Amino acid sequence: MSGLVTPIVIRNPVPRRADGEGSVQVRMDASIDTGSAKVFAVYGKGGIGKSTTSSNLSVAFSKIGKRVLQIGCDPKHDSTFTLTKSLIPTVIDVLEGVNFHGEELRPEDFVFEGYNGVMCVEAGGPPAGTGCGGYVVGQTVKLLKEHHLLDETDVVIFDVLGDVVCGGFAAPLQYAERALIVAANDFDSIFAMNRIVAAIKAKSKNYDVRIGGVIANRSADVDQIERFNKAVGTSTIARLPDLDVIRRSRLKKSTLFEMEATPEVLAVQREYIRLAQHLWDGTEPLLVSPLKDREIFDLLGFD
Repeated sequence: MSGLVTPIVIRNPVPRRADGEGSVQVRMDASIDTGSAKVFAVYGKGGIGKSTTSSNLSVAFSKIGKRVLQIGCDPKHDSTFTLTKSLIPTVIDVLEGVNFHGEELRPEDFVFEGYNGVMCVEAGGPPAGTGCGGYVVGQTVKLLKEHHLLDETDVVIFDVLGDVVCGGFAAPLQYAERALIVAANDFDSIFAMNRIVAAIKAKSKNYDVRIGGVIANRSADVDQIERFNKAVGTSTIARLPDLDVIRRSRLKKSTLFEMEATPEVLAVQREYIRLAQHLWDGTEPLLVSPLKDREIFDLLGFD
C-alpha cells in the first residue's frame, strides 16, 4: 500500500466559553463604547421599583449638575414615563419604521428630554417569543454613539427589566462600570439578587463591570439584606422607605422631585442626592461570591 497518504483531519478547537460556564450570551460590538460617561446598570426582581429608582436617581444626578441619559431596557417601555410624562417611541419601533436603516434616523426620533433636562431613551424589546433583548440594547448604544449623543453625557443609567436569567438582558453589563441592585428585605427579591450577583460576576471576567452596591427599597428593616450582604460580599448603599407618596408619584407620572415638599418627601430626595454624589465620587468594586440556591434557603428560609 505504499504511495497512499493518510489524510490528516484538522478539527476546530473547542471555543472558549465566554462570561462563565455554559454561556451562550450575546456579545456586543467591541468597537462601540460609551466614551467618558459613568455608566450604571440597575437590576432587581420584577416589580421591585427599578424604574422609579432609576428615574429619581437620574434626576438626582441632574440636580448635582450632571448631564444624564436614562435608557429603558424593557418591552413595556415605561422606564422614563415619569420623566417625560408619556410613553415615548422605542428604538426598535423607530428602526422598524425605516426598515432598520439607522442612518435615516435623527436623534429627535428616539431621544426625548425629560424633567430637569434628563435625556430619555426607551430601547424597547423584540416581539414576544422572537428576537433577543441584547440586539435591541446593542442597536440603541450604536445609534447613540453614531449620533455623538454620548459625547456630551456625564452619566448613563440603564434600567433593565427583572431578574438576569438570559444573555440578552445582561447586555447592559457589558457597557456599565457599576451595576446597582434594587432589593426589598424579603426572600424573593434577595433570591433574585443572588442571580444578579452571579450574572455580574460572570460578566466581570471579560468586562469592566463590578457591583456598586445594593439599594434597599420599600423596606423599613434591612436585616435579611444585611445577612445576604455579609454572606456574598455585597453592601447596602442607600435605603428608601415604603412611602405611599412613591406609589402616588408613579400614578401622577411624576418623579419624587416634583411632588409636594413634605418632610418625608424631602428626606427621600436628600437620600437620592446623597446616593448620586456617592456614585459620582466613585465606589470600590465589590468582590462577590454568589450562593447556591439551596444556600439561599438555608440562609433566609428558616429561623
